[in-house]
Amino acid sequence: MPSHEGLGAAEHHKAMIRDYWRRFIVSTVLTIPILLLSPEVKGLLGLTFAIPGERYVLWLLASIVYFYGGKPFLTGMVEEARKRLPGMKTLVGVAITVAYIYSTSVVFLIPGRYFFWELATLIDVMLLGHWLEMRSLLGASRALEKLVEALPSKAHLVRDGEIREVHVSELRPGDLVLVKPGEKIPVDGVIVDGSTSVDESLVTGESRPVYKKAGDSVIAGTINLEGSIVVKVASVGKDTYLAQVIELVRKIQASRSRAQDLANRAAKWLTFVALGGGAFTFTLWRFLLGYDTVFALERMVTVMVIACPHALGLATPLVIARSTAISASKGILIRDRVAFENSRNIEAVIFDKTGTLTKGELSVSKVVSLDPGYSEEKILSLAASLEERSEHPIARAIVGYARSRGVEWSKAQEFKAVPGVGVKGVVDGVNVELVSLIHARERGLVGDELELAGEAATVVVVAVDSRAVGAILLADTVRPESKEAIDMLKSMGIRTIMLTGDNRRIAEAIARELGIDEVIAEVLPHEKAENVRKVKEKGYVTAMVGDGVNDAPALMEADVGIAIGAGTDIAVESADIVLVKNDPRDVVTLIKLSRRTYTKIKQNLLWATGYNVFALPAAAGALYPIGILLPPAAGALLMSLSTVIVAVNASRL
Repeated sequence: MPSHEGLGAAEHHKAMIRDYWRRFIVSTVLTIPILLLSPEVKGLLGLTFAIPGERYVLWLLASIVYFYGGKPFLTGMVEEARKRLPGMKTLVGVAITVAYIYSTSVVFLIPGRYFFWELATLIDVMLLGHWLEMRSLLGASRALEKLVEALPSKAHLVRDGEIREVHVSELRPGDLVLVKPGEKIPVDGVIVDGSTSVDESLVTGESRPVYKKAGDSVIAGTINLEGSIVVKVASVGKDTYLAQVIELVRKIQASRSRAQDLANRAAKWLTFVALGGGAFTFTLWRFLLGYDTVFALERMVTVMVIACPHALGLATPLVIARSTAISASKGILIRDRVAFENSRNIEAVIFDKTGTLTKGELSVSKVVSLDPGYSEEKILSLAASLEERSEHPIARAIVGYARSRGVEWSKAQEFKAVPGVGVKGVVDGVNVELVSLIHARERGLVGDELELAGEAATVVVVAVDSRAVGAILLADTVRPESKEAIDMLKSMGIRTIMLTGDNRRIAEAIARELGIDEVIAEVLPHEKAENVRKVKEKGYVTAMVGDGVNDAPALMEADVGIAIGAGTDIAVESADIVLVKNDPRDVVTLIKLSRRTYTKIKQNLLWATGYNVFALPAAAGALYPIGILLPPAAGALLMSLSTVIVAVNASRL
């Protein structure tokens, strides 16, 4: 199954994260004595101590950091060279290798200065950066684990009149499976016996339980709420609908991981600058100006080490780290740095309905009296008398509402639940029924007088002795913050779209209430991803906000995937951004923070670029004709100073 590939990749990714962390810790610990033994640092700190064989100890420690800590960059440099695609690992690999070889030569062969502390700190910084980046990518693989957990592993096989529990992998198309109330349906198939209500919100986003009878199809991973059913297997394993959703998420993840990182493109050109600049510098001083080889080499190494972008490489990550901390304090968790940067450009926000704009739970929105002799309280009392014994979502909503209104009710006798129709019983000596609006119309209990129910997700009719006396309207509760969030987005010129698996009537009613620009309703998970793609094809930079399994492919497809934190773990792990407080207004906060962050990044890049523009020519000797020659120590100091300035600027976000 595709899921196993995803799980294998996740374990490999976790192992790499642990490896990078070990290398970072070891390298950082060894960097401390390297700094204390380096002549420039000792001079800066006013240290005068010396130990026997100091230069050899320094070389030994630096060698461990170079070969152990620098291994990912050295092997990466070889791989990038083999593919002829130099990137950040090539740039780092070239810088640390040149610094190490030259410094080793200074220890054993020629006079000059060491570049050991620059080498060690560069490796430390880059290891930490890669570790942080890999941690953020891990969540995408964890999403597949959560999807797999949604599929049941056991099933009740019916064969030759006997029922036995088997692993789902043993089932074949045509087998019969018994599914008891409260269990997840283990296969895609068709009901051949029994009827029930099924919670399909996992797959379709439909907030209401769906009535199923013999001949109706069911989907693996959905939940059987009421009666026992026998299902004829149509698909198992990788052929089930939910498994295909898993595969869709995996493919979208893979396509995203192949996107070329902007930092690698910048590093490619900086590699050429470092190599070309170093070669030019050596040639200039050795052959054109006639200086000795040792001096020319020192100039060359200074240029190549300075070219590796401490400040340029940290300009963006430091600001992002700061903005991540700020956003976390506001209940916004950033899981993907690039997506956060893209948030400033968002032009259209696509919201899932259930659990995102709404709370994802039914509640009573209105009680309607159809008979002057029955008040709202009396209708609620009759309904609660029947529903108090049920765990159905509709029953819980009615009983909870009656309790909140202080309504008292009697105990029902001869209670009976009729799946897909409703419940009935005897309350205070009269026959009472709670039935669906469709069933009530089929029996002629009501006509068109309940057209006002268009605003509701569900309508149940209360009948006494086969005469309709009232109706209870239940709706998926709209989050109180949703209206304000939509208004704020529209004031920023951002288009708002609702994308839901729920029926169009309900979706359009909620959209009108909130002022949403466009509604796309009655779509399945793979269609959600397709619809997000269509919005992107219209030229919009698109964000998708959702909370369910059915939203996972769409979250991955959008330019920015945003999960409501109270949603399923699958949606959260598929998203780039997580809104912990379940507040749609945080989408606005996210966009504004991203825009401010981008401004700060531009400031840092301007400074870091300005530093390189000055430092590289100065290190090469461009100012020598006017008597200024940048010493290697001064070049390293400038490099450090540039990094400090970038860090301070980032902290002021």
